[in-house]
Amino acid sequence: MKPVLERIRKYLLHILLPKTCLHCLEDLPWHNGSALCRLCQDGLEQLPGLHCERCGLPLEHGGRQCYDCRGPETAAAALDLARSAFVFNPQIRSLICAFKYSGMSGLSAELCEALCAAHGRFGELDNYKFVLAVPLHPSKKKSRGFNQSELLAAGLAAKKRLFLLEGAAERVTDTKPQVSLSKAQRALNMKGAFKITRPELVSGRDILLVDDVATTLSTLEELAAELKKHGATGVAALTLAREP
Repeated sequence: MKPVLERIRKYLLHILLPKTCLHCLEDLPWHNGSALCRLCQDGLEQLPGLHCERCGLPLEHGGRQCYDCRGPETAAAALDLARSAFVFNPQIRSLICAFKYSGMSGLSAELCEALCAAHGRFGELDNYKFVLAVPLHPSKKKSRGFNQSELLAAGLAAKKRLFLLEGAAERVTDTKPQVSLSKAQRALNMKGAFKITRPELVSGRDILLVDDVATTLSTLEELAAELKKHGATGVAALTLAREP
């Protein structure tokens, strides 16, 4: 009886508040469980099999590593590897922007399912049993109402039976937006942005960082460096999207 009543509830709610696809804005069927229509869902691009073995950057022509990861500076990198559920394209951008900037925290369930599916595809992440959300500066978290990475990390940890590290790190600098900055400027912008507040949760552990989008990896690299300074044995990252 309960499933029938739930279907009726969803139908009536749809009449009062019809849903539209968050990307193309077409009407969604009342029974549609996704925030995207079928066509836009099909437009989501999983991270391809041809990607850099370290940073996860899609490689159009194959190979083991991208140009940057073949450089000498990679030897000093703190982040072991990064993987993503999707390539950053217009469809996933619409979902992430609605999630982060329109107060649609309810999207975390759907996005977390995608993150969990990605985690299952990348066996190289199996050794990282401790999950840490990339911290948001308190002023941004207050303005937004939540940290999107915390919601994703909590969901991933629960579904994959991993250990969630809460309160292990904080963001102490309210950095300027990274969007308009070059790779070098992004790295400089993130310097000193994080503080490890509970080193006992970090020392001797392989940690998986969770965030929404990876672009130049500056944010993830800075946090990984701080974690390793405090004894983390390994740091990897899993994000919803990877921007080529």
